[in-house]
Amino acid sequence: MSTFADQTFTPPELIRNFCIIAHIDHGKSTLADRMLQLTGVVEERAMRAQYLDRMDIERERGITIKAQNVRLPWQVDGQDHVLHMIDTPGHVDFTYEVSRALEACEGTILLVDAAQGIEAQTLANLYLAMENDLTIIPVLNKIDLPAADPDKYAKELAHIVGCEPEEVLRVSAKTGLGVGDLLDEVVRRVPAPVGDSDAPARAMIFDSVYDTYRGVVTYIRVVDGKITPRERIRMMSTGATHELLEVGIISPEPKPSRGLGVGEVGYLITGVKDVRQSKVGDTVTWEKKGATEPLAGYREPKPMVYSGLYPVDGSDYPILREALEKLQLNDAALTFEPETSAALGFGFRCGFLGLLHLEITRDRLEREFNLDLISTAPNVVYRVVMEDGSEHVVTNPSDWPEGKRAEVYEPVTKCTIIAPSDYIGAIMELCQSKRGQLGGMDYLSEDRVELRYTMPLGEIIFDFFDALKSRTRGYASLDYEESGEQDAELVKVDILLQGEPVDAFSAIVHKDHAYGYGTKMATKLRELIPRQQFEVPIQAAIGSRVIARETIRAIRKDVLAKCYGGDITRKRKLLEKQKEGKKRMKMVGRVEVPQEAFVAALSTEDSGKDKKK
Repeated sequence: MSTFADQTFTPPELIRNFCIIAHIDHGKSTLADRMLQLTGVVEERAMRAQYLDRMDIERERGITIKAQNVRLPWQVDGQDHVLHMIDTPGHVDFTYEVSRALEACEGTILLVDAAQGIEAQTLANLYLAMENDLTIIPVLNKIDLPAADPDKYAKELAHIVGCEPEEVLRVSAKTGLGVGDLLDEVVRRVPAPVGDSDAPARAMIFDSVYDTYRGVVTYIRVVDGKITPRERIRMMSTGATHELLEVGIISPEPKPSRGLGVGEVGYLITGVKDVRQSKVGDTVTWEKKGATEPLAGYREPKPMVYSGLYPVDGSDYPILREALEKLQLNDAALTFEPETSAALGFGFRCGFLGLLHLEITRDRLEREFNLDLISTAPNVVYRVVMEDGSEHVVTNPSDWPEGKRAEVYEPVTKCTIIAPSDYIGAIMELCQSKRGQLGGMDYLSEDRVELRYTMPLGEIIFDFFDALKSRTRGYASLDYEESGEQDAELVKVDILLQGEPVDAFSAIVHKDHAYGYGTKMATKLRELIPRQQFEVPIQAAIGSRVIARETIRAIRKDVLAKCYGGDITRKRKLLEKQKEGKKRMKMVGRVEVPQEAFVAALSTEDSGKDKKK
């Protein structure tokens, strides 16, 4: 530890903690790049586009998945200040990531594309920031584009935030125009952090990552007191105690420092390899004479979508468990528990915040831990009340209770759709076909409208977003949040092979959509399962009632090839003999569904549908 970061224990009045919230592709990561260049923390030769997006997936897709924090030096009127900037994701599935970043800040930059205006998901993050009483600095980006209309969207932003249109800053993150003025405004408008430097240390864990060599790296925001290396600390929720091996800042690479004071954001390393000992939202304090009252923490994220993850090779099950534990450290919104399937073997039932979250998690598990996985069709959580009064919570179609059901409840969401007013009719038609109920409609400007719908979550998680985009030529944006539950007519559709149900293909769907699901799955399996020596029926059934059927034809040997003419009875005898043999074979034969069929039927079922969301 020869080189320490520039300054130790910066006075809180010179610190500004802020984050950037924006929709996907509105220039959040580009603005972060310009700030890194302008403040000089990254040399020109080391600079690359999307500097803070560290994961391959982020760079390939052009979206931010993980919030990243970085410390920037900035001078205003000859006075040096320290800015802690957190770059957050824009997608609704990563709202929990954004909410944790907001807890670590006093202000936020609301970044909006000057050619597109505010989007629904940005609006949701803006309301989160307002709930946390953060100072909001509205900024229009991409003003250098020919299609930009800053005056129109400045009025729209001013109307939403409650300020004057002249107060909306205008920048071009690509060229760097106005970025220096924006940093000056951050120093002027964002309040300094408040805390007691002489009180026992209290620091909030807002993120953690797992490093193969150094163990768990924990990111903290200090609220009271000081955190210095070589002292012993205690995690207040678990009671675990550790010695601090290293404390440092991110600028933008990790740099050890002599400690962190009030309002500072940085990291600490204890050398602990057990990923369960560093919980996001926990409070860190000293072991001796530590604080007694923990910080408020975060509300636990509630999974919206469940899916089973199974290794293709059964021997990879322990590796998958370890991989999920490490990933959960980095992604606190992920939940999982072990489950078994007759068709797929041992695996885990995982809870996600949405379909993109599921897709990204599976992608990361396969890339970062070299696993081959099958994911079952996603489904939401249902509550089933039986006639005898007992209740069942169903996260998996195989948990669907047998017997007489009195009521079935499904989760519903409040959806906000923002789109040009030309597409109101198309959007309403789509929402009604998905059992949506209109809650209200507001015009944000003359030609942009906000529609509020209440819709079942199960209808949204499949292809709703794709349908919305295609009907509005890509102009509509969607945000949703959970909003209780409602009574619905839901049924479980089983897929039977030779009369035996295959649990991996079962699904819980609305009564009106059951026939569609059954025929689609039966047709798909007929193409995927190889032909056998005997005829195989594929049936879709609700309870004992079959609603759809397809048949895989038997492979037949031409037993009449040796008959040149002759009596018809000879041919008939050979055909009857073959028929008897096939019947016997069918009684003892079992249909083995190849792994490729599971992968194709389950993965292509929904994967890729929500990529652009």
